[in-house]
Amino acid sequence: MSASGLGYNEQGGEAAPEQGQEATPTTAPSVPAAFGLFSSDTKKNEDLKQMLESNKDSAKLDAMKRIVGMIAKGKNASELFPAVVKNVASKNIEIKKLVYVYLMRYAEEQQDLALLSISTFQRALKDPNQLIRASALRVLSSIRVPIIVPIMMLAIKEASADLSPYVRKNAAHAIQKLYSLDPEQKEMLIEVIEKLLKDKSTLVAGSVVMAFEEVCPDRIDLIHKNYRKLCNLLVDVEEWGQIVIIHMLTRYARTQFVSPWKEDGVLDEDNEKDFYESDEEQKKKDQKVKKPYAMDPDHRLLIRNTKPLLQSRNAAVVMAVAQLYWHLAPKSEAGIVSKSLVRLLRSNREVQYIVLQNIATMSIQRKGMFEPYLKSFYVRSTDPTMIKTSKLEILTNLANEANISTLLREFQTYVKSQDKQFAAATIQAIGRCATNISEVTDTCLNGLVCLLSNRDEIVVAESVVVIKKLLQTQPAHHGEIIKHMAKLLDTITVPVARASILWLIGEYCERVPKIAPDVLRKMAKSFTNEDDLVKLQILNLGAKLYLTNSKQTKLLTQYILNLGKYDQSYDIRDRTRFIRQLIVPNEKSGALSKYAKKIFLAQKPAPLLESPFKDRDRFQLGTLSHTLNTKATGYLELSNWPEVAPDPSVRNVEVIELGKEWSVALGKAKKEKPIEKFYSDSEEESASTTDTESESTSESEKEKNGKEEGSSMDNSESSSSEELSDSESESKEGTAKKKFKTTEERHSDSDETEKKTKLISKKRKSSGSSDSESISTEESSSDSESESDSESDAEYRKRKNAVASKRKEMVVPEKKAPTKQDVSLLDLDDFNPVSTPVAFPTPAILSPSLVADLEGLSLSRSSVIDVSSPVFVPMKTHELLHRMSGKGLAAHYHFSRQPCIYGDQMVSVQVTLMNTTDQKLENIHIGERKLPAGMKMHVFNPIEFLEPEESITVSVGIDFCDSTQTASFQLCTKEDHFNVNIQPPVGELLLPVTMSEKDFKTEQGMLTGMNETSATITVAPQNSTRLVLLEKVVKAANLGVVPSGQDNIHRFAAKTVHSGSLMLVTVELKEGSTAQLIINTEKPVIGSILLRELKPVLSQG
Repeated sequence: MSASGLGYNEQGGEAAPEQGQEATPTTAPSVPAAFGLFSSDTKKNEDLKQMLESNKDSAKLDAMKRIVGMIAKGKNASELFPAVVKNVASKNIEIKKLVYVYLMRYAEEQQDLALLSISTFQRALKDPNQLIRASALRVLSSIRVPIIVPIMMLAIKEASADLSPYVRKNAAHAIQKLYSLDPEQKEMLIEVIEKLLKDKSTLVAGSVVMAFEEVCPDRIDLIHKNYRKLCNLLVDVEEWGQIVIIHMLTRYARTQFVSPWKEDGVLDEDNEKDFYESDEEQKKKDQKVKKPYAMDPDHRLLIRNTKPLLQSRNAAVVMAVAQLYWHLAPKSEAGIVSKSLVRLLRSNREVQYIVLQNIATMSIQRKGMFEPYLKSFYVRSTDPTMIKTSKLEILTNLANEANISTLLREFQTYVKSQDKQFAAATIQAIGRCATNISEVTDTCLNGLVCLLSNRDEIVVAESVVVIKKLLQTQPAHHGEIIKHMAKLLDTITVPVARASILWLIGEYCERVPKIAPDVLRKMAKSFTNEDDLVKLQILNLGAKLYLTNSKQTKLLTQYILNLGKYDQSYDIRDRTRFIRQLIVPNEKSGALSKYAKKIFLAQKPAPLLESPFKDRDRFQLGTLSHTLNTKATGYLELSNWPEVAPDPSVRNVEVIELGKEWSVALGKAKKEKPIEKFYSDSEEESASTTDTESESTSESEKEKNGKEEGSSMDNSESSSSEELSDSESESKEGTAKKKFKTTEERHSDSDETEKKTKLISKKRKSSGSSDSESISTEESSSDSESESDSESDAEYRKRKNAVASKRKEMVVPEKKAPTKQDVSLLDLDDFNPVSTPVAFPTPAILSPSLVADLEGLSLSRSSVIDVSSPVFVPMKTHELLHRMSGKGLAAHYHFSRQPCIYGDQMVSVQVTLMNTTDQKLENIHIGERKLPAGMKMHVFNPIEFLEPEESITVSVGIDFCDSTQTASFQLCTKEDHFNVNIQPPVGELLLPVTMSEKDFKTEQGMLTGMNETSATITVAPQNSTRLVLLEKVVKAANLGVVPSGQDNIHRFAAKTVHSGSLMLVTVELKEGSTAQLIINTEKPVIGSILLRELKPVLSQG
């Protein structure tokens, strides 16, 4: 209770005076702590709700900070959702950001609530502030609800064409989230990735390559045209983007270029085989070798452009460049990375560990790279064990005849370390040095024998194990060492060391014939108390002595075998039974007993002491798999170098000489109007990292045909004009004069603009890529920079005029105007763009009073009718094909009530196919289509095969032409075809829209007479409440709910999918249980069918 009371008092200064009033409930022992906590939370939340509904931004900001603080502490703040969502439209950016943080937190838990706020994010995607647009996209992509996948897809497509590189960067981030949510969107996401890869902004490059690596890392063909651009942008990309791009380009280079090490490899092989070959063959090979290796210019470009990044402050970037040089550069050039890697050893211990692991792998194959930096790998007393052992590994790899004496002196110090694990590793390193460098074998062996007298048992044990391995290389000369080790059996207790000594004595028992039987006698006494490892070696020693010196050891061996026969470990019992049958001849013993001596006393090969890093080079350096020495999830293997280089022309970007034409076009533009900049001053400040190239890119990314160009330029004008809204209020009076112009001027301007648009579209088509625009950018970049200050006023005027002319067009009272001018996210502009030439109006001089009147008129008449997300999505499925009729193939379909991604006039239908047989069904596809006139259908891609008892859901788009006619077609497999049909309910031919009550009444007033259908119905009592009635109506038809100021009147709005005609539904509850149902629409046939379907829904219980 005290804790909850404290939490409440922390809210502000007003809590202190109320302390006396609250003393009773907080101190009462009978009240459980939980109830006190809940009551406190309730008060706190009420307080927060009041603050969120306040008119002051400071109070709202304080409330949002507290709510985010509650979330951080793990408290539940979901009940504040309605109060928080209201502030999404706040003009205060700080409040908006915190609201988005809140929504991201509760999007997955409160899916229904999150779906209600999607329309808000859709509006925010059109916000003039690039930070808000990006945040809205980030929140939208964080809502992990499969039902909004089409909306996310459209948002990403729209953001990928945004003028702001920051928004495009967030679109690239959203691609990965959408792919993880729904991998079936892969093909369309690849199209967006392909588009973003052409972006010349350094802000976008890293993010889109990350999306490429996540979604389609095998689509190397997307990189060809962008390879040189990525190489040149690499230095200016942000650090984490550099890492992703370098790793991707490393994989790309391994598939596109010939090995730079090939020449050295051929020479080495030939030198080895000289002895076996004739002179003629050798001459032929010499001629072959003499062909000089010529590095591909693109290969050289990559190596040259990554070299400066070795000076990066980010350790991961340096490591990425190092692995690129290791895997791609000629061996003579790879050495330049060593100095940069050694520099990283001054970083924190985690970085040191990773870098040392990679150096250890490199130093095995190319010692020369790190020999000059030998002292950098000396161990410090402050190093943690993992760093010490890694450095020790590198020192061992770098050991040679020249530096071994220095290293052995260093190792002597390490053996005395208090870190026993490190001391043991040092002894193993000494053993490896002795094996690798024959000149110091005796020295190392003598040193290790001296260590046998060390007081530390672990050091002695490790020394014994290493000496055992060394003695196997030349046992004839070391009988004395074996005797010395036999004496240690009395003192050493570590099982591995005791087992090693016993193995040595048994293996070379003929060289110590007097000592070996005595050792066996001692071991027989302590057999029952020994470790299993030692017991096994005692059995082996007994068997070997039985075979070589049976007079002295026969009874002793039989005694040990009897002890082993009844041992607790089944391994010991099995070994005992095996040895007895092998060495003690009897009637049952088979032919193997004759060869017992050869089996036990066979010559053993000397063990090869190798580095644990020897096999790690199979993994790419710098990856998690390399560090773990096992293949991690998501690891992409480096391919082998191709024998013959693929065609390098695929990386050529056609650059057509259009300099003169462009300069003429630009000259004309300059005479009429100064060149427009893409960004307003405010946006340029926030996107300071973007250069002139990136500004040109946003235009070059628009679609290639003329229609799409017109549409996208229109959108870009509107968004850039919105970006000026912050400063609009200050200069409103001055700019209002320039808002309107005469129709004659507009026509003349639009004609000229059409000509320019056609010229630009022709050039873009001929170039085949957006790179042709870079010519104009380079030529005009210096001019645009120098003229930017003088042009800002003209730019402002132009954008204002463009917006004014668009508003004027919206004011014309055509019936379809609201839907055509709809700028909602759910309008599929990408698929069916509006071909409107962009006009640059000239300002007309009007009196200030007239301008004010006109401006007020245009603003008051402008209405916003946006397509919204569905209020309810029915999960009811309809049978398309029964499993009996389909010979085991069953099919069901349902309407997802989402905008169709194949076309904005199509209805989206989700078809689920199931294989109910016990055999694989192959080549499932849609065959012949029998559609009524005008009806269109977009089919799914053929399914190669469907395993038994498996199912798959595919998407189909059908344009029903605003009718309930049946779409008939054939569903086919490899062997059969089945006739099926889909008939839509009238409610599924609609898309919900949002509008204000005022706009609803205005539109309804324009749709009277023949366009109005009505009926009086008897409403079931349980359907008369608001929530139930809303639920019944939106279940029956895909309608959007319109806010209503009267409790007895409920309004719904939608537009038809094909023609975009408005469908307005009103339910007015009368006295008693009757109600008036009114439908206003341009499509009276659909209206009457909808009326007929809604009547039983409302009248039945």
